[in-house]
Amino acid sequence: MAPLNPDGQSIKTRRQDGLTLGIMRGPEMLNRRHFVAIAAVSAALLSSTSAIAADAHKVGILIPGSKSDKGWMESGYNGLLAAQEKYGENLEVQMIENINYADMEQALTQLAMGNELVIGVGGQTQQAVYKIAQRFPDTKFSIVGGNEGMEASNVAGYDVKQAEIAFVAGAAAAMMSENGAVSYVGGMEIPSIVNAGKEFGAGAKYINPDIKYFEAYTGDFDDVAGSKEATLAAINQGADVHYHILNLGLRGMEQAATENGTHIIGSYSNYCGTDPLYIAYSITGVGYQVEYAIDQLVEGTWEPGYMPFGLAMGKDASDMIVCEGDEEMKATLEEIMQKLLDGEISTLEG
Repeated sequence: MAPLNPDGQSIKTRRQDGLTLGIMRGPEMLNRRHFVAIAAVSAALLSSTSAIAADAHKVGILIPGSKSDKGWMESGYNGLLAAQEKYGENLEVQMIENINYADMEQALTQLAMGNELVIGVGGQTQQAVYKIAQRFPDTKFSIVGGNEGMEASNVAGYDVKQAEIAFVAGAAAAMMSENGAVSYVGGMEIPSIVNAGKEFGAGAKYINPDIKYFEAYTGDFDDVAGSKEATLAAINQGADVHYHILNLGLRGMEQAATENGTHIIGSYSNYCGTDPLYIAYSITGVGYQVEYAIDQLVEGTWEPGYMPFGLAMGKDASDMIVCEGDEEMKATLEEIMQKLLDGEISTLEG
């Protein structure tokens, strides 16, 4: 019987130059440990599988963090799964997960060697994508979370517009806070993450000008201890609803909120009803954009360049879901989103 990967799928193994390679149906997951071990092996060999059609479209995807982070990375992975379900044997995917900055260029090079399209899930891949794209002019690259300002004839940047929906999340938090105090914890202190934090605060003040707002950054999206410390500091000052742009660092916020009876507005996907800790979710369609990039490849309509998503692209791309809010609250949030669409409310970029 073939061994099982962590998701319960069977894995075949093949020996090549003394290395054992995992070959699996669906996304081939290569975490950093596995990636370093097989970096010299051909990507074509890695993506070999009898279950894929000979003329299948080949897509490589880099998920820098964990695909089970309850956030950005998981949303991206869910979009990949949706695309695989849609296209079946006509889509062949090679996935690399949990790669740090030092290995990012090497990982993207590996993916670019044997795929038509390479997707970087996260703005942190942008710099490396543009560099590697120069070496592979015939390969298409899409960045989920790409910012305006950089251009290449074979790179598409999809802006999720986190700051826009963060404003709506701030408004929701203000309406759900019993203490009149809310908080935000971001990972890296870069413009898009900082802008989202500022707009979360602005959205809260749009509802309640006197609300207390606490904002902190850990410097690392995966810093569990740092996010817990920042959330506890806000709780000690009265914050009872928290928002975030974190990956695995979210675990620290969850610990702090659980220990103190406060609540979290989640990001990226709608998981209402699965965890009472979460009272709402802002939808930031990371997975939607992964699926969009693959759709464009399959349909032959893929184009390079910057493309903003956000509320203008519909509710799959951006939305605010309150798990148990009353109709008045939901109507207020819908009104705010319409004002954002109409330009009556403007937000920072990011």
